[in-house]
Amino acid sequence: MNKVQSITCVATSNLTVNIPDEKGSNIVLYFYPKDATPGCTTEGQDFRDNHKAFIDANAIVYGISKDTLAKHEKFKAKQEFPFELISDESGELCEAFGVWQLKKFMGREYMGIVRSTFIISPNGDILKSWDKVRVKGHVDEVLEAVQSL
Repeated sequence: MNKVQSITCVATSNLTVNIPDEKGSNIVLYFYPKDATPGCTTEGQDFRDNHKAFIDANAIVYGISKDTLAKHEKFKAKQEFPFELISDESGELCEAFGVWQLKKFMGREYMGIVRSTFIISPNGDILKSWDKVRVKGHVDEVLEAVQSL
């Protein structure tokens, strides 16, 4: 996928989010497997700690998983995330972005979200993407890419 069709999502803080952003900002969309797990918490904290730099670079950050809005609200509050989390309980966004894939863990196969990040321009172009993300150092790499736009 090189271009995102217009999508409206429900997010924390009782917000409706439009992707791409109609107001002219780039969007950093990061997909993660599950709220309050070690890797997902660390990744969210890294985005939190760099939030002002993303805003200064004209980018809005959204985290997405299949968790409910209620779980997202608790996770967001506990970690003091200054950005919104999008609930994709239906899996529609995961499917559209190709992040719902067969995974293997300890010899077991199952379907799940492959940690991935996308930078989306205001006109819907995917400017950069990462899949099978390793958390350590990832947010710095995404921030560098956003700042170079």
